[in-house]
Amino acid sequence: MANKKLKAPVNIPVEKIHPFEGHPYKVLDNEEMNTLIESIQQKGVISPIVVRPLENTTDEYELISGHRRLRASVKAGLETVPALIYAVSRDEAAIMLVDSNLHREHILPSERAFAYKLKSEALKHQGKRTDLTSSQVATKFDSATEIGNITGESRDKVYRYIRLTYLIPELLEMMDEDKIAFSVGVELSFLDEQLQYDLLRIIEEQECTPSYSQAWHMHRDFNSGTLTAESIEDRLMAEKPNQKQMFKLPLEQVQKFYPNANKQQLEDYVMKACEYYNKALQRQRSRNRDAR
Repeated sequence: MANKKLKAPVNIPVEKIHPFEGHPYKVLDNEEMNTLIESIQQKGVISPIVVRPLENTTDEYELISGHRRLRASVKAGLETVPALIYAVSRDEAAIMLVDSNLHREHILPSERAFAYKLKSEALKHQGKRTDLTSSQVATKFDSATEIGNITGESRDKVYRYIRLTYLIPELLEMMDEDKIAFSVGVELSFLDEQLQYDLLRIIEEQECTPSYSQAWHMHRDFNSGTLTAESIEDRLMAEKPNQKQMFKLPLEQVQKFYPNANKQQLEDYVMKACEYYNKALQRQRSRNRDAR
């Protein structure tokens, strides 16, 4: 790869730097972001971001690495950020972008899915030869195997992650929140968009999620052309093995104690409240025994 890096970082105006199109990693305004903003306000940007010159421009750049640092810099009020400039193609940049983030401790399923897809497409572009048929290219170069060699995952596991990119955003978010298992998400990804939205509606109405067996049967029925919204609901409402009883509580009753919290935060709040109350009861019983 013909990379040309400047010897030292260059300060580039933030308005001249554009996010990488199709960037697979989420940049969240959370506590970690606030910590990063404070660090930049106090010490500046310690580690330069990485950019590449945008084609057909003279002073515009596409961001390769450092999306969180750039966002924090903007929020911190910086007008310029230090950057290393790499003269690389978009495919080379895509591979650099994905690889620079795979070392992170926590990567969401959706992030890994779109990262693998982005890198797979870039590797395929690099591996193409105009004198070969598509089947010959596939035989000579397998991007999923190449990715697996770097990540330590099997070729099939890489393909299964890429399948997740066919899920609608709402179901993919449920996977990120551990409400839907990885294997279940893969099976559901084969359903068309309308049926996925039908499934989402039923999940929200019935407050339940499909098991792997249910998802597998939905995939099979979709392939045979027999899957409908009605059959999804019938299958999803069928009792699962070892199904646990659910205790339901009106959302608004809890939200008055914890306004603006999401569902998961409210569930955690209720569980912690129960634990706290249980400990208080145990202390009271202990005091009553001691007083006898």
